[in-house]
Amino acid sequence: MIELSAFIAGLPHQPGVYRMLSATGEALYVGKALDLKKRVASYFQKPPQSPRIQLMLSQVAAIETTVTRSEAEALLLENNLIKTLSPRYNILFKDDKSYPYLMLSGHRFPRLGFHRGPLDRRHRYFGPFPNAGAVRESIQLLQKVFRVRTCEDTVFANRSRPCLLHQIRRCTAPCMGWVTESAYAEDVNSAEMFLSGREDAVVARLEQRMNAASARTDYEEAAVYRDQIAALRKVQERQFVSGESEDTDIIACGRAAGLVCVNLTMIRGGHHLGDKNFFPRNADDCAPEQILEAFMVQHYLQHIPPLHIVVATAPTASLNKLLSERAQRKVSVHARPTGVRKAWLQMVEHNAQLGAEQALGRQANQEARLNALQQALELPDTVQRIECFDISHTMGEATVASCVVYDHSTMQKSDYRRFNITDIAPGDDYGAMREVLSRRYRRIVSGEGRLPDLVLIDGGKGQLAVANEVFAELGLTDVAVAAVAKGEERRPGEERLLLPQRPVPIVLGSGHPGLHLVQQIRDEAHRFAIEGHRARRGKPRAGSTLEGIAGIGAKRRQRLLSRFGGLRGLLSASIDDLTQVEGISRTLAEKIYHELH
Repeated sequence: MIELSAFIAGLPHQPGVYRMLSATGEALYVGKALDLKKRVASYFQKPPQSPRIQLMLSQVAAIETTVTRSEAEALLLENNLIKTLSPRYNILFKDDKSYPYLMLSGHRFPRLGFHRGPLDRRHRYFGPFPNAGAVRESIQLLQKVFRVRTCEDTVFANRSRPCLLHQIRRCTAPCMGWVTESAYAEDVNSAEMFLSGREDAVVARLEQRMNAASARTDYEEAAVYRDQIAALRKVQERQFVSGESEDTDIIACGRAAGLVCVNLTMIRGGHHLGDKNFFPRNADDCAPEQILEAFMVQHYLQHIPPLHIVVATAPTASLNKLLSERAQRKVSVHARPTGVRKAWLQMVEHNAQLGAEQALGRQANQEARLNALQQALELPDTVQRIECFDISHTMGEATVASCVVYDHSTMQKSDYRRFNITDIAPGDDYGAMREVLSRRYRRIVSGEGRLPDLVLIDGGKGQLAVANEVFAELGLTDVAVAAVAKGEERRPGEERLLLPQRPVPIVLGSGHPGLHLVQQIRDEAHRFAIEGHRARRGKPRAGSTLEGIAGIGAKRRQRLLSRFGGLRGLLSASIDDLTQVEGISRTLAEKIYHELH
């Protein structure tokens, strides 16, 4: 304490960031301060505000500080350190960088598409959307109304006839030159206006085109515009948000028995795009304003803020300034709103509360399932982390093993792993299981991970025996192991659990909560393995199709792919179609066809 007092006495009265460290050097907490000396000293000059802070202070062995030029700069540094260090006592939100966008490309004939990842300045983006379904729904609507192309550039450049989308009136076939560049640009401009919330202007434009077509007695074209207007009217009735024509985010916090949920609702161009729930860690005893500010910092330093943000409590002035700098325009934060915005905030608060209660119910249900499984298998109450393994292959081809992890009452997808199995004979399931278990737990024994409390093996006595041998070789005697074998008729609910020390299998019955948990984990391992197997099996089939055929060099390969618009079109071509390509004889066409099929 004497050393700590001397350290605090030497701190400057300047803005900056402080880091609370444990005896091992682990970051316990990262915080920002307008005045470093006053903020750090406040932890030790008055009783801790919560049990969480009290527990943290009991583990603090050192404090590090970094002086910054302003509180806004300290806010940025704090967020970066929280992301990289993941301190156990900070409020942590899952770093979701994969919000989807709707894209209009910058080509001569722009393409409408779904986009995730970094934004390219050559293209125009609309969003972000809270989920992929909202983007795809918008794409379908825009295809129906404005008939903008969605095909990839390679397909667009190599079409020899219009695709099915043109036939069902979802595209104007610019690939075939059946629409002028100016007419297509007008459709793209209308789509852009619609996405920007200017539906009335779009409808007025379509009405003018409909009336002009009708005046020319081109009633078929007029009917197309009529149907487009009707579709837009229907969307306006269903999606328009009264009083919110500008981009707005509404954020609220809900709590149920210590579990916290933050609900983010997105409004873009007057359209309610949907909402998304976030469940922060280490927020059990934090005030709502602390949780909301932590969310805004971590979320909006990853994503561009909209023009308006509606919250229940006002954030700090430094955060307000930072949001505007991040957006490169004025961002208005509406705290304690009135009128329509108040009604929207109340709705979002209700959704946040409902999300917290539903998550709490799911967590309680999962805990009951885990307790039932612990009792059925006579496992200690400390069993929490479960890992499950499955093997997938097609008659020995492209064998892939999966490992999925269940912990803290949910599947931990970031801990999932796949293993390509290579050093075994094709179809040797026992050898595959031996390889994946050895590779997985040899790393953990060497200190590269955390041991599970229970290992589930999808298989029977043979797989269980292999697991026991591997664990004995690695010296893992404290890990419980069980095999999940299907019943005689292989129907769900008839699974048998095989344990090393029990000669008689355990049959829990279809209604047992413990079996439901086992089925959930086993099915997830099965799904994860099949996805990996299909991806591995498909790579050689897609990559070596033409390159491995004698007599097909670079020029003939290019002609084939150009003629049929890519590999998929080539696979659907007949022998007669192949002979139409320059340099492809009947004999060579037959050879290509049989190699591809």
